[in-house]
Amino acid sequence: MSEIENKAGSMDGAGDGAAGDPQDDKGLGLGVIFFLVAFLICFLSGWLLFPKLLYSKKEQPFNFNHELHVDETGDCETCHFLREDGTFSGIPNLETCMECHTEEAMGETEDETVFAEEYVAKEKEVPWYVYSKQPDCVFFSHAAHINAGGMECVTCHGHIGESTFSRPYEENRLTGYSRDIWGKNIWGIKKNSWDRMKMDDCAECHKEETGHQGYCFQCHK
Repeated sequence: MSEIENKAGSMDGAGDGAAGDPQDDKGLGLGVIFFLVAFLICFLSGWLLFPKLLYSKKEQPFNFNHELHVDETGDCETCHFLREDGTFSGIPNLETCMECHTEEAMGETEDETVFAEEYVAKEKEVPWYVYSKQPDCVFFSHAAHINAGGMECVTCHGHIGESTFSRPYEENRLTGYSRDIWGKNIWGIKKNSWDRMKMDDCAECHKEETGHQGYCFQCHK
């Protein structure tokens, strides 16, 4: 065998030994672990930070105590009612509030003082942020759901009548919609019927109650 062939054989043997070197396997294992840890950190950071970046928070003009008003009026319909033509009053306007409130605060809370002085006295409508505001292309008939469907307010709005404070309004920076439409859960998972107000939720409810999920023109105008 020539000297060249001997050298080639030696090099081949050296290469085989390097490929099976335990140190190389250890380096590969550390690389995989590092990748998985980095991926997990990035994933969790995105999961926690994404909602904070996507949604902006805005405080209501002043705190509103639903529980107090329900105790005083006895029901929800005093403030949120259907008009004779079937349209829904939604958030009561200043005129409705002034049936009970005057320019002088009735209680001792700072919030009522703000309402009386800044809005009632100045005859200025309160610029409330609407948690359940739907996109402009969506038409929702409260009359159809309350009168024809016999639904309770809690089905879509939760136990808001028992709340004593106004939580911050969260708005999607990209779409301008309330976070209540998508829901608080970033994965879209819901535990209650009022956790979100997406089209799929409406279709699911329609399917259960009527056997048909409905037609596009019923809600989209």
